[in-house]
Amino acid sequence: MFTGLIQALGTVSEVREIPTGRRLVIDAAAWDHRPEDGASIAVDGCCLTVVESSSGRHAFDVIHRSLEMTTLGGLAVSDPVNLEHAATMATLLGGHLVQGHVDGTGVVREIDDGDDWRVRIEAPEGVREHLVDRGSITVDGVSLTVARTIRGDDPRTGVTGFEIALIPETLERTTLRDCRIGDRVNLEADAFAKMVAVHVDRMLAARDDA
Repeated sequence: MFTGLIQALGTVSEVREIPTGRRLVIDAAAWDHRPEDGASIAVDGCCLTVVESSSGRHAFDVIHRSLEMTTLGGLAVSDPVNLEHAATMATLLGGHLVQGHVDGTGVVREIDDGDDWRVRIEAPEGVREHLVDRGSITVDGVSLTVARTIRGDDPRTGVTGFEIALIPETLERTTLRDCRIGDRVNLEADAFAKMVAVHVDRMLAARDDA
């Protein structure tokens, strides 16, 4: 479990194919956290297990499914990534509860970098149904508030995406400062919203079967 508050920026230093997928090595020498092998680290919002760690370099094995479902499959040497170690019971919950289980990737459609830096993101089907105004959303591991939901031109389309507002602190400490129109980003919907949706679906299904 994580909080969505990025603790450090890392840099991909090695990408190597392995039978189960791909090994990523990330250089985070400036990060004061020194994880043990087997520890959980969120890399751009994806919960990964440390398989080897030494001198600020951390290696992760990413399976094919994760490479397909997230932006990790597109990472190359020198790419920056957001890093957060797993929360503890003593961790201040400054963001929101983040599982590190990416629901899908969104696409950056608009960026307004005026007085108020706003980014509009098109969300995939599995995320749209859990978006609410002023609700929580995780973008590349960053805990953010949905400034507003976005609907298609056809009212019957429903929610198609959302808008976020990025404060200077977030821009300074995360990779979101480098996002460009057309970029894909990892999205994780709020866990509570997903649990409520599943519970309601089961209740409705049980009523229909009665």
